[in-house]
Amino acid sequence: MDERKDYLSWDEYFMAIAILSAKRSKDPNTQVGACIVSNDNRILCCGYNGAPNGFDDKVFPWKREGNPLNTKYMYVCHAELNTILNFRGSKKDLEGAKIYVDLFPCNECAKAIIQTGIKQVIYLSDKYDGTDGNIVSKKLFDECGVKYTKFESKNKIINIQI
Repeated sequence: MDERKDYLSWDEYFMAIAILSAKRSKDPNTQVGACIVSNDNRILCCGYNGAPNGFDDKVFPWKREGNPLNTKYMYVCHAELNTILNFRGSKKDLEGAKIYVDLFPCNECAKAIIQTGIKQVIYLSDKYDGTDGNIVSKKLFDECGVKYTKFESKNKIINIQI
């Protein structure tokens, strides 16, 4: 019997987990998931964007427009930061790791990624390419030696929209 040909690559597998994690987000507009993986392809932690621990999702301000105090932007914890902060192992385990995320990291998350020692970002969408925050994220990654790569499914065998 020949080896099976239609199995997931590591990148497809981990990106699918990031996308599945995004499905936990209660944000009605933007759901983002992240998955941090060690050098030897072991999942270290997964997360998604949402309210900080202890902040009731039912009273969380999910609006996108209006007074900043009544919108989500000043309160929400992004998927990358949430995943990093919820990791329960040794911070040493994050050094040299990869993070899979559906949306290219903002500049605040880029700083957290760099500070933890994660060395590679694999992203699905660069929706905010060219914005100030996106330009800063890429400048930070370039200067600090963090490689970023757009996810491409070579086999086209998974429907990435799960």
